[in-house]
Amino acid sequence: MKYRHFSVEERETIQLMWWERRSARSIAQALNRSPSSVSRELRRSFPEERQVYTPRIAHDRALEKRKNRGRKDRLKNQTVRDYAINHLKEGWSPEQISGRIKIELGEKISHEAIYQYIYSQIHRQGCGTLKPGSEDLRPYLRRRHKRRGQKGMRTVQRVFRPKGPSIEDRPLIVNQRLRLGDWESDTIASKDNAPGLNSLVERKSGLVLLTKVKDKTSEATKEVIVRRLSDLPCHTITFDNGAENQKWPEVQEAIKTRCFFTHPYHSWERGANENTNGLVRCYFPKGTDFRTIPDEAVKTIEEALNTRPRKRLNWFTPLEAFLNESTESVALTD
Repeated sequence: MKYRHFSVEERETIQLMWWERRSARSIAQALNRSPSSVSRELRRSFPEERQVYTPRIAHDRALEKRKNRGRKDRLKNQTVRDYAINHLKEGWSPEQISGRIKIELGEKISHEAIYQYIYSQIHRQGCGTLKPGSEDLRPYLRRRHKRRGQKGMRTVQRVFRPKGPSIEDRPLIVNQRLRLGDWESDTIASKDNAPGLNSLVERKSGLVLLTKVKDKTSEATKEVIVRRLSDLPCHTITFDNGAENQKWPEVQEAIKTRCFFTHPYHSWERGANENTNGLVRCYFPKGTDFRTIPDEAVKTIEEALNTRPRKRLNWFTPLEAFLNESTESVALTD
């Protein structure tokens, strides 16, 4: 049954019968209410037995509580609110903000509270129009309210398969992420089949290295990988089956590493790389022509990703995790 609030008249009846020292049960029968409802009303109005019950005061108090009910502003602290908003605009998720704020400011705020704050700025719990004087922070969320479309069947294509070692032969320690220096490599495609972006991700720390390639040849990809990894720990590199990776023997020889290849259409075998590429696409959507993107812009995104906290790193950043693990002085400059 739907709950009804007590009216002023009902509260006056409660007052009269209470003065007559009637029980809560008998008052409830007179009002056609449940005894528990009457008992709660009496307890709310005064803590000690037989104190004066004033219906008008009780009614005003009930109206005030009703007016103030609902979700409270979860980001009242100005420092916490500024931190959350600034980092949302830098591409952080509410969960990353919640985890990292403990380390940087010693404050606590749940990721759910941040979501509630974002949607509280919009009428109809985030589904209506922007409230006056508020800022719409929804576009800064990772999904931006986009739903995944249903995907059709993948078109079967002929796959170029470099004749290199299979991922099946890769040391098991690589899967366990127990050491620094196991990398995954991929090419992020550009518009109109133009030269794209090479993406290297270190599996344990999540450190990412992004570099524009001058053309789509395997020579250009080899040059980028050798240049970026020459001064860094590098035990293995895992590639996909792209033709740009066919100079893997020269990479292997140049930086004294071991190269391995995933199975065709098994992108999850380079999970760290695939996840990172998704983050890169938040900044450079599909259809981006990397020929028009300055190297400085690519470097800025690389830095943003490497200084973004990760849950699996206990909210440390990939750069912090990499430098903490590395026993040698490394230069991350291109």
